[in-house]
Amino acid sequence: MVSLKTEYSAMDVGYDPKRVEYLTHFFEDLIEKKKILSANYCLARDGKVFANNAVGKLSFREEDSRELQPDTIQKIASITKLFTAVAIWQLVEDGRLRVNQKVGEIIEEFSFPPFDEITVAHLLSHTSGLQPDYNCFEYKYQVSQWNFIQEDKGNNWIAASLRSGLRCKPGVEWAYSTFGFVILGEIISRVSGEFANDYIMEHIVKPCGLKDTGFDYCKKEIISRMNIPHERREKQVNEVLGGTYIDTDEGTVWEKIPATGGGLYSTSYDLCRFGTMLLQGGYIDGNRILGRKAIEKMTTIYPHPDVKDYCWNAGGVYHPCGLGPDMRCNDASIYTPGTYFHEGAGGCCLIIDPTEKMVAAWFVPYINDVWCIESQFHAAAVIWSGII
Repeated sequence: MVSLKTEYSAMDVGYDPKRVEYLTHFFEDLIEKKKILSANYCLARDGKVFANNAVGKLSFREEDSRELQPDTIQKIASITKLFTAVAIWQLVEDGRLRVNQKVGEIIEEFSFPPFDEITVAHLLSHTSGLQPDYNCFEYKYQVSQWNFIQEDKGNNWIAASLRSGLRCKPGVEWAYSTFGFVILGEIISRVSGEFANDYIMEHIVKPCGLKDTGFDYCKKEIISRMNIPHERREKQVNEVLGGTYIDTDEGTVWEKIPATGGGLYSTSYDLCRFGTMLLQGGYIDGNRILGRKAIEKMTTIYPHPDVKDYCWNAGGVYHPCGLGPDMRCNDASIYTPGTYFHEGAGGCCLIIDPTEKMVAAWFVPYINDVWCIESQFHAAAVIWSGII
């Protein structure tokens, strides 16, 4: 294990230090069973970081003995959606947007049926009816928004994406749609006058003091600190460090599409700091990122209980979520009801428990991209078990 010294100990914040040790052993066991490549985690309570540790290897290559570091930079995937939601709520606070506003009032392509009833709130809660992510359902012949954009060759990426149609009417089903958060990014761009990626960096990442968080990973000083969970990342790292990397998106339509559905990179410490900002009512180190009332609204369950979830063979269960974060708290959860979180493919997780004033962020790169439930939901139970 590699640890970074923290200002506070587990006992300082009312947390059992033996459970920190157990959490490390828990991850080591998953590594030994070849379910995850490595793990690093950062834990804070009442704004005080008391654990920042890493176990396992940096690279998937057996011959590469480099250890994962607590400050290794990794892709946070869909945890990016929490940053996007905060950006939307900042614009709401500034009176530039309403969450019950129809998307068609901002983006003309959405002003025509069947898309004209979709609201910003629908996008934030995955109830827009837009086609869900490709692997949500066993549908062999699904054609995603991305396929239509590729075929359109940049003429109008929004209009092209809408050729995929709706899965259902807005507000009647929960279906996970990363593309919905891409559209939220376009809303941020149009309402703020800044490209959404840049808006998030300038209005959230920088004032929050997240020094290792960003969309641009193709810089030597950044990519040299990244983990290497598979050959695709290895190729990128080698090309950037070797000076042969070519950005194939540059000058194309892909460069114009916001990466607000899953494009950020970060560390577990930075994610824990972001979560602490939300826990503290939108403030951190005297900087105001978002107001307390906006956070309360963002973390209030939005969908009606009649709105069901059929994604990933869920079978039509109710999926509680806020206007941005996931709000599920079921029989397997030992964190407090009202806790909010987001997972990221690959995998990673950020959880904020306002009652216990607990924030946890962790990365658990999967072996061959195969999802490991123990590294997410079981890990959350282990983490929350240490609260005294």
